[in-house]
Amino acid sequence: MSLPESPHPAVKRTKLVWAMGLTQILAWGSTYYLPAVLAAPIAQGTGWSITSVVGGLSWGMVIAGAASPAVGRYIDRHGGRVAMAFSSLLLAIGLAAMGLAKSLEAYYFAWSVIGIAMAAGLYDAAFSTLGRLLGDGARTSITGLTLLGGFASTVGWPVIAGMEEWLGWRGTCLSIAAVHLLVGVPVHALMIPGSSKQPLSSVVIGDADPTSSSTRQSRILLLLIGMMLTILALVVSGISVHLLDALKQLGIATDIALLIGMVIGPAQVAARIAEFSIGRNLHPTWSARVGMLLCLFGLGLLILGKPWLAFISIALYGAGNGILTIARGTLPLALFGAEGYGSRMGLLARPVLVAQACGPILAALVLDAFGPEVLLGVLCCLLLICVAISFQLPARGHEAN
Repeated sequence: MSLPESPHPAVKRTKLVWAMGLTQILAWGSTYYLPAVLAAPIAQGTGWSITSVVGGLSWGMVIAGAASPAVGRYIDRHGGRVAMAFSSLLLAIGLAAMGLAKSLEAYYFAWSVIGIAMAAGLYDAAFSTLGRLLGDGARTSITGLTLLGGFASTVGWPVIAGMEEWLGWRGTCLSIAAVHLLVGVPVHALMIPGSSKQPLSSVVIGDADPTSSSTRQSRILLLLIGMMLTILALVVSGISVHLLDALKQLGIATDIALLIGMVIGPAQVAARIAEFSIGRNLHPTWSARVGMLLCLFGLGLLILGKPWLAFISIALYGAGNGILTIARGTLPLALFGAEGYGSRMGLLARPVLVAQACGPILAALVLDAFGPEVLLGVLCCLLLICVAISFQLPARGHEAN
């Protein structure tokens, strides 16, 4: 993957994306995807309930949502190098605390530290860092970063599973903490260029007059984007946790359901490659619409419960989700420009992360009470709302300025 060089002489775009892609794989694999492998061993080793163990991730996301606006403002003013290096340091501290935790309170304290690290080191902070360095030309780099970050579960799950079998869950947490300290911190500190300090300014005011039409337009546009991304987060987090259960309740055999679930990753990567190569000239608003329609058709077809059709539907859903991950970073950049981009990403991240924490719980309630058909129907209705919102967004750049 080769990217055009940045006009900023200090930024070697390709090296920057590869370096940040490596740390995104490490960060996502040891946070969002960690409980999928370690939740059961932690519960077995401590006697805590599996719900309490998995709840640590939800708690961490709530903390991340609370911290994200402050992180975004910091990156806007100072750049992302210190913030992302600090994220790796906090991940090392949090994972070490998790490996040493003897009580549930200590375990949740570890997730609190990890939550702050997630706010400062996952996609929202990484997108903000690229926007701060590359300005309006950051779209290709954001796409490349998500392409690399998409391998987090592919790499993380087998590696963590192997480490757990060899070292136990506590040794695994301590070992990953060491990797963050020895790899994540120096990569962020050495590979992300420094940025000159910028004055802190409002992210929604396009005019000195708070009652001006441009100010109202900016606020309405930011609210619409926030609503759309938050609803999408409810859908994606709900289906990601409960997909296998839903497939089995639809009458699909467990081994076939596992194969169907494995289609999501390759479909996401394929869609991101398409976005990187042939879709780069498509406005992010249209990219978001395409992504949401693919997710909508995919989940809608899944309701039929046909195994052969489920492979196609999940491929559509995975492709749509892959595109939407990119749009989450490129849409605010295209509609508002690079000024205040980090602050906007921080503001948008708060409800999105809270929705990601709540989505699996709400989806479980619907699935248990009404079954998979109703759950998928509800998710499709939410996607329809998102599609409707997207057609209220402009498809040209810097409309809110």
